[in-house]
Amino acid sequence: MEKTIISEGKTTNEAIENGLKKLNVSKDCVEIKVLENEDKRSFFSILTPRVVKVEMTLKEKESKKETQNNESIKPKKEIELSIEEQEKAKENIEQFLKDFMTQLPEGTTYEIKTNTSYINVDIQNKNLGYLIGYRGETLYAMQNIFSAIAGKGIANRVRVILDIEGYKAKREKTLEDLAEKVAKTVMRTKKPVKLEPMQAYERKIIHSKLQKNTRIDTTSVGEEPHRRIVVSLKK
Repeated sequence: MEKTIISEGKTTNEAIENGLKKLNVSKDCVEIKVLENEDKRSFFSILTPRVVKVEMTLKEKESKKETQNNESIKPKKEIELSIEEQEKAKENIEQFLKDFMTQLPEGTTYEIKTNTSYINVDIQNKNLGYLIGYRGETLYAMQNIFSAIAGKGIANRVRVILDIEGYKAKREKTLEDLAEKVAKTVMRTKKPVKLEPMQAYERKIIHSKLQKNTRIDTTSVGEEPHRRIVVSLKK
């Protein structure tokens, strides 16, 4: 396995996550060097295309372990936020939103909910399609930025779940309908179907929808951001 790679993303977090998926390791298994940092940009220029690069080097002991067994990495333990951390994260987001909301159409509202696992931010206005972008690309880029903002002054990593105009619920329904339709096609033709590239969050919806189908198998192939699902008959 390659010990050092250059990974790219719209934000530092996204670049790191893409690299970790490519190496198939957890964050504590690599040394990370940011080559280009998105903090040099204004938060209000997020709609402008941007590529952040990070250099990721696999630690030697982990490199040997991965060579022996590429499936040996244990899942990350979910971080639990304390009440103080939740309040601090909410305060960080609210401070940012006070300025950010002035850039949005009149009548835009937001709601922030906290729990031990993540911070939920819901922004509402019927004229915010440009903040969602094609298949949610802009929304997910903003979600990474909100996570970085929320985590300022907090030792633990803070995960923000951002939704705009109820996009995610609508997208989930669309993907579930697509999963059922594709499954029927595969069972009728007995040929596998490869779906278009999707976010990890969207691929999970497809996998979950079809996991109870005893005749259908779903696998993810390729590398981010072009990773996609293949739906096929079980052997």
